[in-house]
Amino acid sequence: MKLIFSVSLLLLLNACSVGNLPGNLSRSMMNQEDPAVVAAGAPAYLLLLDALVLTYPDDEDFLLAGAKLYGAYAGVFAQDKEQAKLMADKAMGYARRALCEYDDDLCQRVDGPQDQLIQALQEDYDEDDVPVVYAFAAAWAGWVQANTDDWNAIAQVGKVKGMMQWVAALQPDYDNATVQVYLGVLETQLPPSLGGKPELGRRYFERALEFTNDRHLMAKVLYAKQYARMLFDQPLHDRLLQETLAADPKAEGLTLINRLAQRQAETLLAESAEFFE
Repeated sequence: MKLIFSVSLLLLLNACSVGNLPGNLSRSMMNQEDPAVVAAGAPAYLLLLDALVLTYPDDEDFLLAGAKLYGAYAGVFAQDKEQAKLMADKAMGYARRALCEYDDDLCQRVDGPQDQLIQALQEDYDEDDVPVVYAFAAAWAGWVQANTDDWNAIAQVGKVKGMMQWVAALQPDYDNATVQVYLGVLETQLPPSLGGKPELGRRYFERALEFTNDRHLMAKVLYAKQYARMLFDQPLHDRLLQETLAADPKAEGLTLINRLAQRQAETLLAESAEFFE
């Protein structure tokens, strides 16, 4: 009943008021201190955004909000791998629709050769285009992560990385420096023998922490999980996780992700002795 009432009420609002919803919804969620509240409410939010996209099918803001929320659900709250794939597929679909509404030429280029895509970004696009490009790249990264058992998905990492590098070159602290975290993860997904660049990934994680004055706790956790474990560096691993647990998670735009980081840090730290033995 609450969801039905919310949708009915929302559809009575004028377009200007409705247009404020995506940003306000995203900010409200990212500043939520209890992940359980978001986990419980997320399905209702997803249905609400689906309804809004059906009502305003060409609205980039609603499409991007849907992409972000479905992507976040896939990465954090999905109950199993199959659900994660379904949610990541939905996020990717919304992100692609938003990109195509925004710029049809760029929409077509993401399916072409990587070098042409990156060249086009460098020559024809600027900071005004960062939000849409970043949102699409983030959804794409999440989709690849949900499909790591598919080498066709892994083969697309280069394009995702190129788009994120383009964003970082223009706005290195974009999205509370989460662009740096994405790049850190992308460089540490594979060992050096398979093309991974862990030292470059380490620099990206450290840049994220520098830009946020150590407030991006998920950067610390992924630094430990992706880099320290790969290099079998237990002192670094444990220090990063202990710092995460000791930190105040409250930070504008990062509170929810920091709470989730602390939960993950507890698990990783508890496994440390066994992992490094």
